[in-house]
Amino acid sequence: MNWAEAGFNVFGTHVFLTDLVGNIAALATVVLAMRKSLWTWPVQLTGAVLLFVASINAHITGNALKQALFGVLAIYGWWAWRRGTQNGSGLPVRPATARERAAMVVIMLAGTAVVGVLFYVFKLSWGAAVPLPKGAFLVAADAYIFVGSAVATWAQGRALVDFWIVWVAVDLVGVPLAFSSGLVVSGAVYGVFFLLVLWGFVKWLREYRARAATGGAVAVAS
Repeated sequence: MNWAEAGFNVFGTHVFLTDLVGNIAALATVVLAMRKSLWTWPVQLTGAVLLFVASINAHITGNALKQALFGVLAIYGWWAWRRGTQNGSGLPVRPATARERAAMVVIMLAGTAVVGVLFYVFKLSWGAAVPLPKGAFLVAADAYIFVGSAVATWAQGRALVDFWIVWVAVDLVGVPLAFSSGLVVSGAVYGVFFLLVLWGFVKWLREYRARAATGGAVAVAS
């Protein structure tokens, strides 16, 4: 057994160490994001690499592609947050504009449809091997998580308060899908994510309102 397959059994279910450590890094990413720490991004990149390996071992290609995308977006987010704090001040957060919100909704809906078709045609989702109609639902869920995660991470990189809400929408599908895929740790972490994301949303929203009340609200980025 190599390091990528190392793990242990819990109640008859094999837990990959890459899944466990990767999800610990993912949880740390959420906590760091709440604190607006630049460490959010290198920790997210590390977690993405480990969860990529775990997903490959679990034969969940769609999730593996999501982790690869996370790695790329982590680099973007790192750059964006460094740029936003160059003057030495804290990272200014803001709600999305109406146009940004509309774009996120359209991308999630259209993206899920397009990615879902690609996942099904090229067998990139384990649901593609499951008989219809259940297989179609699993592929759609996989595609929805992929696209939603990308949108949330992009919005996080732009310091939009709304990114927390997008994560809530993703977690509502991600929790049951992870458990049904056999990634017990991922499923449990998704549940913890849900609570942390709600907390993070409230924290960022309060911070924005406090800044706005003192006349320090950030200008909308172009």
